Amino acid sequence: MSQDRQLQLVTSVMITAGFDVSERFTIRPRSFDLIARNNGTLLVIKVVSHIDSVSEEGAFDLELISRHLGGVPLIVGERAREAELERGAVYVRYGIYAISPATLYDYFVEKIPPLVYASPGGLYVNIDGEVLRDLREKRNMSLGDLGQVLGVSRRTISKYEGGMGTTLDVAIRIEEFFNTGVVESIDLIRHEPPKAMEGEQKEVPIRSPMEYLEQLGMQLHTLHGAPFQALLMFEKHTILTGYGPAQKVVKRAALIGNLSKIAKKHAMCVITDYHKQKMIGRTLVIGEERLHRIENGFELLDLLGD
Repeated sequence: MSQDRQLQLVTSVMITAGFDVSERFTIRPRSFDLIARNNGTLLVIKVVSHIDSVSEEGAFDLELISRHLGGVPLIVGERAREAELERGAVYVRYGIYAISPATLYDYFVEKIPPLVYASPGGLYVNIDGEVLRDLREKRNMSLGDLGQVLGVSRRTISKYEGGMGTTLDVAIRIEEFFNTGVVESIDLIRHEPPKAMEGEQKEVPIRSPMEYLEQLGMQLHTLHGAPFQALLMFEKHTILTGYGPAQKVVKRAALIGNLSKIAKKHAMCVITDYHKQKMIGRTLVIGEERLHRIENGFELLDLLGD
């Protein structure tokens, strides 16, 4: 669909939903394409073919403009990478919600909120933790009991009850087991600025992996002359940890894993020039960027296989 056609479609959807919509403008570069307002709700909308075309700088400007206007930023697009955006799914681009025109129509015209959000690895949903806890307690089930039913750890169940999201297939198993809904819908107009957008600074200093792990509440002991550079302690668990570029550290991963097996400890290598995660034997190899998305020590223990 052409840019002009897509803009016309988005404008039509917002007018049908009862919004007053601004005139289109052709000034380039532009951080947004339309402003729409209805009943106190103001949307600052960027319309694109590929949501990946929205740069970090562009997202920052869209966020900043929205904040100062008292509005909500929203990206409407057709594709992400090589795939079309799923209807009823919410994507995130640098902390800003991104949806398809069909999802826009469903939410604002049909009043059907999306339930699913897309993230690396698949589709996810938000669990209503209080509802899940009530359902579990009414059946006199412990965290471990429900974990066994769903094939996850008791710690993971605790996180679900605390509001952590889960994969679509786990949510379906929960709802089938209890025969009731536990998934929370996504409110597109309740936008909280991402941490990187708070204040007027665009650049936020990134802590080193070791500093970040300490921020997660782990005790850190650096070492010299050992196959691993650090020992991490958290909740009575010890993690043998290597750190550095892939060329230097990956060669050590198998050795660190072997040492951890003998010592009955965990093993991890943090790679500064790698962006994902994988297992090499017993060793979790995790990129620095992926590490910085971990929210607490328990999440890291889950990745380690605890």
